[in-house]
Amino acid sequence: MTRMRATVIGFSAVLLWSLLALFTVGSAPVPPLLLNTICFSIGGTLGLIWAWSTGGLRQLREVRWTTYLFGAFGLFGYHALYFSALRMAPAAEAGLIAYLWPLLIVLFSGLLPGEHLRIGHLIGACLGFAGAAVIIVGGGESGFQAQYLVGYALALLCALTWSGYSVLSRRLGDTPTSSVAIFCLAAALASGVLHLALEETTWPSNAIGWVSVLALGLGPVGLAFYVWDIGVKRGDIQILGTASYAAPLLSTLALVLAQIAAPSWGLAIAALLITGGAVIAARASLNR
Repeated sequence: MTRMRATVIGFSAVLLWSLLALFTVGSAPVPPLLLNTICFSIGGTLGLIWAWSTGGLRQLREVRWTTYLFGAFGLFGYHALYFSALRMAPAAEAGLIAYLWPLLIVLFSGLLPGEHLRIGHLIGACLGFAGAAVIIVGGGESGFQAQYLVGYALALLCALTWSGYSVLSRRLGDTPTSSVAIFCLAAALASGVLHLALEETTWPSNAIGWVSVLALGLGPVGLAFYVWDIGVKRGDIQILGTASYAAPLLSTLALVLAQIAAPSWGLAIAALLITGGAVIAARASLNR
């Protein structure tokens, strides 16, 4: 598989994540940890079926338990910290801090063997972050407040968790992508235990809710992790990091098309910033 093809496959995860908000809205009133449990169970089960059909189950037995622990912590830790941050701080500010992860991926990737961080990568990532800020913060005037410091700290840990997971995954290049199935099932188990301890069980109330939950498990909280694994291990991780800022843009566009959110000039400005940042980062990689 070529580096460019792996990068394109990895970017398909960003396209799937852009549907996360739309399907999450449709899945209401299912609580977050129960939603995690169901979706990770679907994604993990599909991964096992795929491994079985391709003869990859034997490979799973050869993966070290520390790798499984690392992967499960990455998937579960990111979502647990994200949901907790948004409960303990305003969603716009906490979400913006959490969306530092693409920029951190670009920065941390410079520490990987064979990778070189160029000024174009940094400029592109900063432009992408500015575009995400326009979307996430919008016209809010609340600003950052000291009373929400714990929530902000959790959001920062969330960004560090996903960026660290993504960059370190490259050091596990010999680990089969099918191992993500075990990561998902372990994350589902952890989410289920916490759900029973902390949440009241509430199932989808209609057909749209069940379809949304199924779609989440198949796409944004399922297939996305497998293609992302291919991208960060074999593709251009710096382009992927910068291009990941397309997720909040495309997510907002999906909500607009579904008439859940209203269009605005902020979307147009964000589109220019994010697209421009991705182009600059791509040119830096091509020049390399």
